[in-house]
Parts: sequence; structure tokens; C-alpha cells
Amino acid sequence: MISLILITPLFVQAQQTKKAEKGDTPNKPQLIIPDSLRATYKYTDALKALTIYNDTTTALPLLHEAIEIDSTYAPAHYELGSFYSQSNLRRATRHARKAYEQDTTSRWYMALYGQMLAMSADYDAALPLFQKLIKQDKENPDHYRILALLYQQRQQPYSAISVLDSAEMRFGKISQLVNLKRHLLIRTNQMDRAIEEAQQAVDAAPYEVENVILLGHTYASAGRDSLARVTLRQAIQMDSTSIDALTTYVDFCSQRRDMNDYLATLKLLFAQPHYPLDIKVDIAKKLTADRPLYSKYYYPIGSMLQTLLIHNPDQKSVIDLYGDHLLAMGELDAALEHFKHYLDSEPPQMDYYMAVIDLEDYLQHPDSVDFYVQRAMERFPDDPKLLIRKANRQYIKGNLMGAVDTFHEAIALADNDTLRGELWGYVGDTYHSIAERKEQMKKAKIKRDTTGYKLNISLKKAKQKWEEAYEKSLSLYADNAMSLNNYAYFLCEDNRLYEKAIAMSTRAITLESNNATYLDTHAWALYKLGRFEEARNVMRKALMLDTTGSAALMMHYGDILCALGEYFMAKTYWEKALAAGADPDMVATRLEELKTLENK
Repeated sequence: MISLILITPLFVQAQQTKKAEKGDTPNKPQLIIPDSLRATYKYTDALKALTIYNDTTTALPLLHEAIEIDSTYAPAHYELGSFYSQSNLRRATRHARKAYEQDTTSRWYMALYGQMLAMSADYDAALPLFQKLIKQDKENPDHYRILALLYQQRQQPYSAISVLDSAEMRFGKISQLVNLKRHLLIRTNQMDRAIEEAQQAVDAAPYEVENVILLGHTYASAGRDSLARVTLRQAIQMDSTSIDALTTYVDFCSQRRDMNDYLATLKLLFAQPHYPLDIKVDIAKKLTADRPLYSKYYYPIGSMLQTLLIHNPDQKSVIDLYGDHLLAMGELDAALEHFKHYLDSEPPQMDYYMAVIDLEDYLQHPDSVDFYVQRAMERFPDDPKLLIRKANRQYIKGNLMGAVDTFHEAIALADNDTLRGELWGYVGDTYHSIAERKEQMKKAKIKRDTTGYKLNISLKKAKQKWEEAYEKSLSLYADNAMSLNNYAYFLCEDNRLYEKAIAMSTRAITLESNNATYLDTHAWALYKLGRFEEARNVMRKALMLDTTGSAALMMHYGDILCALGEYFMAKTYWEKALAAGADPDMVATRLEELKTLENK
């Protein structure tokens, strides 16, 4: 490196001497720098700023000024090359090259230029520089390492091993070089030699867990699985908190499909605070997403997730994972308690409230549903999703007009047309239920609603309202499959606008082709239009996909078969519908009509 040079020009001293001889008070000396030394002074000041104060803001402009004064000033190019090596490889290489061109004997310039060429993947140009360096600077093991890496990049692993052998003879065992050599020996299939190298490291330092890990990994690479397993387990016994030991054995077990040891070791790994949480969560998600594997290893995976929760009790991703696991195992009461435990989290989490509400609803605890909906609304007063839950509860209780009002509150809070479209669909569903109840009351000649909730609307108005609501829903969200389906079905039931119903149901089954309910609607619309063969084909698919044993689908299929003259099968499906819970009067009516048809 260039040493600092302090220069006091002779003519400055002479000027000060003359003033002293005349009896004048000498002024503060003014440093006059010869042109030949201006670049050196700039460089020296820059070096002071860098080495003493680590002040790159001051140093960089000074280095550039030095080069402006003298474009061949090698020390400034060297410093700039070093500085830019981490941020601007192209610029760093340019400065390193200029420094080296000015002095090809400098090992510092040569090393920097060689490193920049290697980082730029110009291996052919970098190689001769490092070959030269290990001759000129024999005591620097890093030159041997880089030269070996260059040979490796040029697909010359045997030359790389030879370089590392030379380094080992000169310096002895250096872990970084030993690991590189072991890797190259494995790559060239020199397994016995690789194992010997790894064993020597263990023999030299038997209590260093890293050496035992490398020996186990080398055994694994050589296909000696029994020795690899024993050695890697030994490493874990030596230090059960070692991330390297645990991850190496996890990878080994994964490659060998040893799921029991894999999951047991993952459990240990998940207990380590220094192993990144995002990686733990990603591994857990992949395991639970693989349904066949998840089903087979429910309990060890659950134990692993429980460990993750114990060590990360406040992490939402972990809380969600464990809650989902309990749900997947069917432990609904445990899942309910799990999510309830986090309802007072700060900041409050809507997900936990929704999980509790849905679980209480599924478990048929209506009072609890009401309680937690109200509690959630106190914490999230402007969330439309909670208003949907509230409206659903009102609907179930029979407070249909109240449900409509609550849906309208949610619409006012919705922040996008998709959600507004869905909400208007719910309004349409509710008004249709109001119309149905009014129809039932009219047929039964009931003047007062026995549910205790008044329907302050006429039948005619309710029919108008549900149609308007569906139109509004689809104007906001044209591909709302539920609104398309429900609107189409209710039009068919109302015995009108069949073509419109067909168009909407066609779109609904395009959006969700395997939805049995939507296929049923489409088949029913075809039936209403007299397209019985088409209706039968669609209804067959609906019945195949139905997992609920729907009485409505069986009734409809019986009606379609009857229209096609297949009376025996029609009767069979109507009887199946009756067994599934269909209205006995409706089934009896159809069976009576069937007798008339059979007698014709």
C-alpha cells in the first residue's frame, strides 16, 4: 500500500525565513503544492477520511479529483475499485484494471483485478492472475481458494483439487479449504478420499459438531446411509440445538423418505428460536397441504405444530396453522377454545372472531353466536362481514325485515362492487323468503305472523323487491354465480322468463361447473322450457355430484323422468325424495297424477 507522505516545500520555508529576518510577523503559512504532487495530496486526504473517520462522503470526491488530475494515478483507482466492488461491479472492474495496468507487479492491484474478473464470471481472464499470485504471495491461502474455485467454474475439478492439496501442504488444514476440497472429491466421485478427509477433521477435533456433520453428510453423499444416519444422530446428540445438525438430518431423512425421523427432527428444529419462523411455517403448510401424507401422519404433525405454537404463541401464522390443524382433525371444541383464547389479542384479529362465530354456529349454539357477533361488532363496528353474520342470525330467527335492514347497513360499508353485488344478492334471497312466507300465510289464511316478527310489506311488493335486488346484484357483479343461480331458479318457480333463467343458469354452471345445486337449477329451467332430454342429462350430473342427498334434486329428476314417460323410474325417485325428507303432500300429489297417466 502507499504510505502517507507529509511534504513541506522548501520554498515555503524560505519565505517564512525571509519574513523573520525583516522583523515582520510571519503570516499563517500558505501551502503551495507542486502540480506533480496534487493527485497525491488528494489521495492522501481521501485515505485519511477513509481510514480514520470511515467517511466515504468526503473520500470519494477526493479520489475522483485525484484521477481527474492524473488519470493514471493507480492508488486512487485501487481505492475506488475496492469501494465499488460491493455496489457497481462494472465500475469496480474498470478502476481495478486501470490500477493493475499501471503496476502489474503489485499483488494488491493484481488480487483486486482478479477478484473483480472472477465476480464478473470472466474466469479465463482471472485464472492467470491468481496463478501468478500464488507464486508471488505464497502466504495468502485465499489466493489458493479463489484459484480452486476458478478451476471449478471452468469444469476442471481435478486441477482445483491439486491447488487445494498444495495449499494444505503449505498451511495445514484450513476448514474453508477442507470443505471445498471435500465437495470437489465428492463431485469427482472420489468417495473414499472424501470420507478420509472428513474423518481426519473429526479425529483432529472430535468435539467440533461441525466436523461430525460434515462426516455424516459425506457418508450420505457416498450412499453409505447406515453410517450417515449414525453419524448425523451423533451430531444431534452432541448439540441438539445445532441448526446445521438438525437441518442436515432433516434433509437426509426427507431424501430417504424416512417420515418418522423426519417429523421427529422437524419437531426439534421447530423448537429452535434461531431457525427462521417463515421457513418453519412454510414447511408446516406444505406438510398439511399434502392430504395423503397429512392423513397418515396426523399425530406427529400435530405434535410438531404444537411445539411451534408453544415457542411462538403470539404469531398469527402459527395460531392459524394450529387452529386449522384442530379443524382438520375434527376437534371442533378444541379449535373453538383455541380461537377464543386469542379474542383479546392486540391488535384485535377479525379472523379469530369469525372462526369462533362460525364454529359456534356449526355446533348449533345460537346464543353464543349472537354473543360473539355482538362482541365482534363492538371491536369492528365498520366491518360489513360481521353485519352479514348478524343478518344471517336474524334470518334464521325469522326476523327477515331486520335481516334486510342489516344487509343494507353492510352495503353502505362495503368498499367494492363485488362485495356490494354479493350483499344485494343476499337482499334478493331474503325478500324471496319474505314473499314465500306471505304466500304460505295467504294459503293458510293466517293474518298474523307466528314468528313474532312483522312483515310490513305486501306479497306483491316483496316479489318486486327480490327481483330488483337480483338485478342490482348482477349490475354490480355480473359473475356472481349465487345470484345468477338463485334468480334463475326463482324465475322458474314463478313460471316466467324461462329464457332469461336459462341464460343466467348457463352462466352460473360455466363459472362453477361442478356445483350440484347450480346444475339442478339449469336442468329445472330446461324442464320448464320442455327440453326434457337436455334436462335429464344435466340432472344426472347434478345427482352424481350431490353429496347431501338432496330431496329437491330427486323430486326434480322424478318430474323430468315423468315428462319423458319413464313412469317407473319417476316413481322410484319421488319415493327416494320422500325418504330424504321431501314434503309428503307434494310426493302424494305426484303419485296420484302418475296413476292417471299410467291408466291412459
